[in-house]
Amino acid sequence: MTITRRQFGARTAAAAAAVSMPYVSSAARAQAVTTLRLHHFLPPVSNAHAKLLAPWARKVEADSQGKIKIDIFPAMQLGGTPVQLFDQARDGVADIVWTLPGNTPGRFPTTEVFELPFIASKRGIVNARAAQEFADMHLKDEVKDVKMLAYWAHDAGVIHANKAVRTMDDLKGLKLRNPTRLAGEALKALGATSVGMPIPQVPESLAQRVIDGAVIPWEVVPAVKVQELVRFHTEIPGSPTLYTASFFLAMNKARYDGMPADLRAVIDANSGQAFAAMAGPMWDNEATAVSAMVRARSGNTISSISEEEKGRWIKATEPVLAAWVEQVKARGLDGTKLIADARALVAKYEAAS
Repeated sequence: MTITRRQFGARTAAAAAAVSMPYVSSAARAQAVTTLRLHHFLPPVSNAHAKLLAPWARKVEADSQGKIKIDIFPAMQLGGTPVQLFDQARDGVADIVWTLPGNTPGRFPTTEVFELPFIASKRGIVNARAAQEFADMHLKDEVKDVKMLAYWAHDAGVIHANKAVRTMDDLKGLKLRNPTRLAGEALKALGATSVGMPIPQVPESLAQRVIDGAVIPWEVVPAVKVQELVRFHTEIPGSPTLYTASFFLAMNKARYDGMPADLRAVIDANSGQAFAAMAGPMWDNEATAVSAMVRARSGNTISSISEEEKGRWIKATEPVLAAWVEQVKARGLDGTKLIADARALVAKYEAAS
């Protein structure tokens, strides 16, 4: 075959380029950075973003010696709605998501035990550790479509409203945003009108008087400016508390399985109880700081129901627990045992903290 001068020149240039190109060894290729996208629903100014998820991501990056990079997309920047986050992790729309199982009522029935009234501790660190151990015992089948990195619950919820709440009578007819289905059932048992909605909808709903208040922990208050929209804040004394909500930190299974073993080990070391140990204190510390901030504001009032009144609330919400036990029985779950296990774990970590 005859090679023209032009072909000879092209082949010579290509050969020279190949020689000059640096050799990339298999070891060097193994050092390539794995970038993961973490998606959640709160704004970047929220405490959950700034003081939990971002520090966790930076720790994973540091522990991997830079082999893992986690890009965080707050406020649903990757699209969709908060109720779709779990499926986004399952389907690979995001690599990791932070979400609430309570956003999809009935889909994760075992997690609902921590939503039941007067099960959880007042303290976040207790609930976070108890919920994670509970998940290790009971939750694997319900979350098998993802790699569950952590499951935990926050500290005591607070009633934030445009009128003072001191007794059950004060709750009658009050339209309160509920965080979960069963917290909503508890509010209804106490006489309130329960309205379900995701956190991002709360400010506008309060401003337009669609709701009279919201039941959320102190930590969330500044992110949605609740302290500027209502004047009265009612705490529930001691443990157990009225309600808590639980959270998933979930990862796409294929993404996790496709990572090198050493990087999976880094993810594992920062999951489960290790994550709970970060999450619980964040909620507790912010509860102290945010409640102090609200107390210092002119026009805001923080109060607490009495222990005697709390006893009335516990009695009034007992049918919610009984109804839930019957509901989950139809799905093959022993609700009585789940409640007993949750209470025992709360007691265990209450004593240890």
